[in-house]
Amino acid sequence: MNSDEKTLVQVRNLSVTYHTRLGPVSAVNDISFDINRSEILGLVGESGCGKSTLGKALMRMIMPPGEISGGSILFNGKDVMQFDQKRLRDFRGRQISMIFQDPMTSLNPVQRVDEHVIEAIQVHEEKPDKEDVISRVKALIERLGIQERRLRDYPHQLSGGMRQRVMIGLGLVLNADLIIADEATTSLDVIVEAMLVDQLREIREEFGVALLMITHNIALVAEIADRIAVMYAGKIVELGDIKEIFDNPLHPYTRGLLRSVPSIRLDDREELFKMSGEPPNLTHPPSGCRFHPRCPEAMPICSRIGPGMDEVSPGRWVHCWLYQDHPQKDRSTIKVNA
Repeated sequence: MNSDEKTLVQVRNLSVTYHTRLGPVSAVNDISFDINRSEILGLVGESGCGKSTLGKALMRMIMPPGEISGGSILFNGKDVMQFDQKRLRDFRGRQISMIFQDPMTSLNPVQRVDEHVIEAIQVHEEKPDKEDVISRVKALIERLGIQERRLRDYPHQLSGGMRQRVMIGLGLVLNADLIIADEATTSLDVIVEAMLVDQLREIREEFGVALLMITHNIALVAEIADRIAVMYAGKIVELGDIKEIFDNPLHPYTRGLLRSVPSIRLDDREELFKMSGEPPNLTHPPSGCRFHPRCPEAMPICSRIGPGMDEVSPGRWVHCWLYQDHPQKDRSTIKVNA
């Protein structure tokens, strides 16, 4: 995770904790990764693994009873953790933006489409020219495939795909460097989803914006992303080039996740692969490696000591004892869980 001029975001040892009546929940635990300029990074994992929490943490949007309990976030070399509220308001929208899973809950139901976009410009730009603002809004909406006459529609008058395009427009209108798409295609049918994916790809090429795609849809990530980060129980367990990971997944969880994806080549007589066990309770996570109770290749050390995140080849990072050495490691006693 060496930083250079291509690096837009540097996350180091980031942790997010929620304080509940049952005890602290470690939703994101000691995570480090980079996002490069103009790249699309896919973030995948099971429900509850901390993907959305990580996205919100990048925007400093963790609300009580949650808190960013450790680590640093550098955006364009600036420490986001040191921003005051005025600087944060400028940061959100102008430099980083988020497309939420359900745009209907993010858009104001009593504001028209044009009012949403105009308001975003007026909040972040000092005394913008009214005619220039209107022309910018029209050009952007047209670029996103929404007819000009729909500018005066309210959110409930738009389809799900159009509402998502409005959210993308809100992220682009101020030339944000990074857009976080949190399950942005979940509520869309496959045709609209394909159209939205094409638009996101075109937007990256035209505007040079970086995208963090948070999703359950591994096929979607395979189609659009440059790199992929696989998350499990609050930790990133594998990170690297999309083609390398799909062709040769190294972490046992990544292998299981890819085997769980339905294939059109699956014989009717074959059963779809299902990983054993259940995701852990993050109030009381397993000792050592958090995946070891479900891992078919767990070794004795896995239950005692958590592995580090090591670079096994250039740009390829894995959080697993299979690829690391330790004095207490005994390769001869690998067990296979039932």
